[in-house]
Amino acid sequence: MAGAKEIILSGSGGQGLITAGIILAEAAILDGKNAIQTQSYGPEARGGKSRAEVIVSSDDIDYPKVTAPDAVLAMTGEACSAYAPKLKRGGVLLVDTTYVTEPPATKASVVSYPYSRVAREELGQEMVANIIALGALAAATGVVSRESLLAALLKRVPKGTEELNRQALELGWRTAGPPAASVRSE
Repeated sequence: MAGAKEIILSGSGGQGLITAGIILAEAAILDGKNAIQTQSYGPEARGGKSRAEVIVSSDDIDYPKVTAPDAVLAMTGEACSAYAPKLKRGGVLLVDTTYVTEPPATKASVVSYPYSRVAREELGQEMVANIIALGALAAATGVVSRESLLAALLKRVPKGTEELNRQALELGWRTAGPPAASVRSE
């Protein structure tokens, strides 16, 4: 990985995006990289805007906020509209097609997958949609290793949910590219 990678994980409160951002930053540290994670969310306990920003670099990180993301994960249509236009040319946009029906035109590669629906239907818990999407984001960007991501995940999830979360992460890793996901680049 050359240079810093800037990532935004966005959606609504209750989708676990802050937790996913923390796990991603911890995985980067386990990989021996520098990482900064910041977060923003609305005053609502659930349903308000939620965003985690993660910067990963082999070098020092001079500024703690994402200015031009290399990757955006959008779990809602509102999040997609807000952050997809900020993507760098050649970046990666991951959208949850359960809640994002029309991703905007972009110069980024787009990975579309119904993370929330698949979490609900295949794993029986929509609450792990964030982990499926996190696995897909890591696989699509290569920002952290699979091993470090799994280790960081297992340190953060509630006791008794380790196997469910492991399955969600593996499912997400597999969905990052064809044929499981729709990938396009304009």
